[in-house]
Amino acid sequence: MIYRHFNAPARAFTQFSHDIIRHPRLSSDAVRLLTWQLSLPRGARESLSRTAERARIGACAFGRAKRQLKEEGFVHERRVQVAGGRWVTQQLISGSPLTAAQAAKLLAREPVASSQVAPGPRKPAVGQPTSPSADGHPKKDPQEDTSDLPPQADAVEESPRLEEARALVGALPALSPALRHVPPGMHAELTRLAARWLDTGHTPAEVHEHIRRGLPPVGTPVHHPGGLVRYLLRDVPPGPAPVPAPGNRLSPRLEGARECVGSHTQTTLFRPVGDETLCPRCVPSTRS
Repeated sequence: MIYRHFNAPARAFTQFSHDIIRHPRLSSDAVRLLTWQLSLPRGARESLSRTAERARIGACAFGRAKRQLKEEGFVHERRVQVAGGRWVTQQLISGSPLTAAQAAKLLAREPVASSQVAPGPRKPAVGQPTSPSADGHPKKDPQEDTSDLPPQADAVEESPRLEEARALVGALPALSPALRHVPPGMHAELTRLAARWLDTGHTPAEVHEHIRRGLPPVGTPVHHPGGLVRYLLRDVPPGPAPVPAPGNRLSPRLEGARECVGSHTQTTLFRPVGDETLCPRCVPSTRS
């Protein structure tokens, strides 16, 4: 069984119709928004969005609640033009559903206050007014202030791996079906980018593997395959470290050292003065 205990408040209360609280098509946020607005003092100009903010109703929930209130006739809006050419939005909140014609009559009775502020006095600029220049060319070369300039054609031809890079780009459709429609007009740009990778020491197989790893999962549509490859090849990582020659196994710190041919438990290195083959420790033992 359910028991209810209710004391009518003696002050700070608002009378609401049960039709609002029990409305079958209004969500709890819509009911809270409407009852909050109806509880405001007469003459209050608080907007619905401000009420939703005070009631901690999120943006998405506020949009749904406002749409429900407008569909049920509890909220009506109209835009009117005021002095100065500005447009303002009038909102009418009603405790009972109203038709559009009824709401228009009520809104027509309300004066529209303009919040237009007259511009204050401005300090005049120093000097005489001059007209902007409309002829001639800029004196400064714009390339000095332009970022990401395209590489010059003569600089591209200097790459010794250009033909190899061109073949690399031509083999892109074989990597993935997503790269079958690279625009032919982008082949030259992609060739220049691939040549930078090859000049750094990367192999064509490594470049292809880098592109393959950057592709989206299978089945994901790629609307701009050329732009994707350009993005993947834009930054060139450092090339592989050079492999030292088999005969040169010493670090630079031990450069010039020689292995002693004397009897030692472990390999002993020493730095010879001439052509000696024994370390200083083994030389006295041979003389004795």
